[in-house]
Amino acid sequence: MKVLVALDGAAVLAAGLEREGVDVIAVVAASALVTAAEDRMLGDDAESVLRAVAEADALVIDVARDTMSPTVVALCDRAGTRIVPLCRDAASERLAAACGLERPLPADAEPWRIAEVLVTAPERTAAVEAAPRPQPRVIAVWGPAGAPGRSTVAGELAVELARGGRHVALVDADTHAPSLALTLGLADEGPGFAAACRQAELGGLDARELSRISLALGRSGVDVLTGLNRPSRWPELSERRVGAALAVCRDWADFTVVDVAASLERDEEIMSDLDGPRRNAATLAALRAADLVVAVAGADPVGVARFLRAYADLRATIGATPVAVVANRLRPGALGIDARAQVRRTLDRFGGIDDVWFLPQDPRSADAALLAARPIAEVAPRSPLTLAVRRFVGEAVLPAPVPTSADGRRRGRGTRPRSEAPARRTGARGGDGDRALDARALG
Repeated sequence: MKVLVALDGAAVLAAGLEREGVDVIAVVAASALVTAAEDRMLGDDAESVLRAVAEADALVIDVARDTMSPTVVALCDRAGTRIVPLCRDAASERLAAACGLERPLPADAEPWRIAEVLVTAPERTAAVEAAPRPQPRVIAVWGPAGAPGRSTVAGELAVELARGGRHVALVDADTHAPSLALTLGLADEGPGFAAACRQAELGGLDARELSRISLALGRSGVDVLTGLNRPSRWPELSERRVGAALAVCRDWADFTVVDVAASLERDEEIMSDLDGPRRNAATLAALRAADLVVAVAGADPVGVARFLRAYADLRATIGATPVAVVANRLRPGALGIDARAQVRRTLDRFGGIDDVWFLPQDPRSADAALLAARPIAEVAPRSPLTLAVRRFVGEAVLPAPVPTSADGRRRGRGTRPRSEAPARRTGARGGDGDRALDARALG
């Protein structure tokens, strides 16, 4: 069996596998696969990695956020290469499950144990471990004051969720500075979300009415409910209206992405007037109706400080609703060496935030999209920002695909039904059709 090892400092492991009779054709860095799969490796290095993947029967890889992604899964699917994951902690095990991989081995597994796994069929993952979490139907995109990129993230998130034929609604519920219509080149004089809220209050809002008042974003599968064309119209988006409109959107679209304002103030000075309008009612109602909140922080000292100050108010508003934190516009110039680690440590220390996803600064693609008034994913589909959003969706938003056997039982990645014969030799390769289906489900 030919094996490719993607592990940092893998000389000892490779030698041990050779002693067990495994043909190790190449040893590469743990991050080499994801770099080559995302076209960030150039020249002969990329060609040698891709050739090794094509020649190998199995890939032994150290699973982490910077080494495993849906693009790596798709690359191995096309080559028919089985993936044997090595995991160091619970987070990497969750990532392996999200990518549809087989039951992982410990990162310090002995070579003989890995060799045994390579010559046997992939082991089934327990149903409890592989059970998918419910899909979030309503996703609110929030961020503190200071323009961290809420609207950009909301638009790119909606376009990415629409991949694979999903119907996505993109709602501009910002009562302070609505901008989705202008950013995406749509007319902001139409009825938009305000009309949906009025119809919802009267009980006349349904899927047909939403389809009539929304604007299609090209052929992306995204329908946009534009925001207020004048911020002074904010009283039209009351809490009751917004909640009722989003409830109808749940049945209209597969996913509803809501762009909200930064302010979470509850207008304490007029709390005695319980029926009076409140400027931030739309934001609070959307956050409370959301199944998932995407919290956007600027990846710089000022942006992180603003985010941490407002994060406590966000948690007080949404309670136990899951939050996915995104650090936007990551660049080394604002933070110095190892910007990712600095942001992670700061959010962990002062906010108790363990998981953070990063979106790189990509001014060239962002400017091109702004000039064309189109989403970045359409103008620059291979930009680093688009690929980072795709990775975020695959890891934090969409549930992990769970392959099932013919008898209805969940099975691990690459396991064949008993009636099928193995393609080459026992355990050499998983089922190509199932693995390609898993990769397509992840986008």
